[in-house]
Amino acid sequence: MFQRFWSNFKIYATLPEMRVFWVFLFLVLAVLIIDFIYLPFLWSLISLGIFLAIGVIIIFSSLRSAKANLNIKIEHSRFESIIGDLRDGVVAYDQNFKILVFNRAAEEIFNLKAAEVIGKYFSLEQAKEPRLKLLVQTFFPSLAPAVVRRSEAGVYPQVIDLSFDQPVLDLRITTNRVADNNGQVLGFVKVARDRTRDLELLRSKSEFITLASRQLRTPLTAANWVFESLKKESLTDSQQELVNSGSQATGKLLKIVNDLLDVAKIEEGRFGYNFQNINIVDFLEKIIGEASAIAGKYNVKIYFDRPAEAINIFADTQKLGVAVSHLLDNAIRYNISNGRVDVKLQKLSDRPYIQISVKDTGVGIPEEDMQKLFTKFFRGENITKLSAEGSGLGLYIVKNIIRRHGGNIRAESVLDRGSAFYFTLPTDLKLVPSKEIVYGEE
Repeated sequence: MFQRFWSNFKIYATLPEMRVFWVFLFLVLAVLIIDFIYLPFLWSLISLGIFLAIGVIIIFSSLRSAKANLNIKIEHSRFESIIGDLRDGVVAYDQNFKILVFNRAAEEIFNLKAAEVIGKYFSLEQAKEPRLKLLVQTFFPSLAPAVVRRSEAGVYPQVIDLSFDQPVLDLRITTNRVADNNGQVLGFVKVARDRTRDLELLRSKSEFITLASRQLRTPLTAANWVFESLKKESLTDSQQELVNSGSQATGKLLKIVNDLLDVAKIEEGRFGYNFQNINIVDFLEKIIGEASAIAGKYNVKIYFDRPAEAINIFADTQKLGVAVSHLLDNAIRYNISNGRVDVKLQKLSDRPYIQISVKDTGVGIPEEDMQKLFTKFFRGENITKLSAEGSGLGLYIVKNIIRRHGGNIRAESVLDRGSAFYFTLPTDLKLVPSKEIVYGEE
């Protein structure tokens, strides 16, 4: 035990927190020498005992303080090392917008030195200063030229995409709160990811897909027109079968080409939305009515839990119709015979959103496929076995349409028992993204 104490003492002896002990030790030695010279021996021993007791208390208190402060310095050094090596910019600040942390990546993104900003307070007025404008706009996103929210308001972490023209820059900003054990907010940490180069590559890829798809669509449309014309001619049974096969094949290819064009437009921010105030209850009833005709061919019934009151939201009826129709189409095509599809619309009580759910009694989705469900070109293995048709782009398009409306979508599923898709849409126009920008890869 003494050996461990001595080992610790040697480590902490030179730290500033041990100064009190060394000063006390010097004074004690001086007083003891005087005591032994001028006081009786008994009083000198009593004095020695008192000083020893006080000395033990001071040394243990000093060692504890030195150890705690050394651990804090080690953790701070480790933290500085970690954030210093990050490719993402990290900016930490308190409730008064006083910057506490500004790593090397943040210096590069905002073209500012840490020494210039750490310890400084920031406010809206500083957006007028050219060098500070970019940083201030990340603190106050409403000042940025283009903003797209990736998370719901009031929910942390907050994720937003910011786009700037001068300089050309695309950032994804993730903001988290820093709180004490009692939940009291002490400050915030922003992580800024520079996505400019990634989005440039994405635009190049989208341009190639757009060009290739357009080149394909023209001859496919012509071929499809030829097959449709041949259907009206007097043909033998074998000829009619060939024409029907050709017509179906070109139709499938045209759908894939159109899906590719839609994805390219979405990712370039050119899908084009026309928002208007609509009665979502009547809108859903119309879409469900159209889908019921297809459901009858698959021996599936659609049930709509219709709210008694009208609910109005802001939406692009054409784009939202594409999203809802696709969810219904999947629920019908991958259902069982005599299956059902349940559609429910409800207002959320805790926030200004509605939630729409589409539940089916179909084949379900394997658990390992759930994370990839809304990614491009993904089709579940069990779905592929049932039907070779499909581009794997439908749910990706659905997700982006919902998010462009200011909502989110998620899925639940039990294999061989069915799936449920839930998506939210805001009832407040302020919660709908103000501008369509490049979405990019999620």
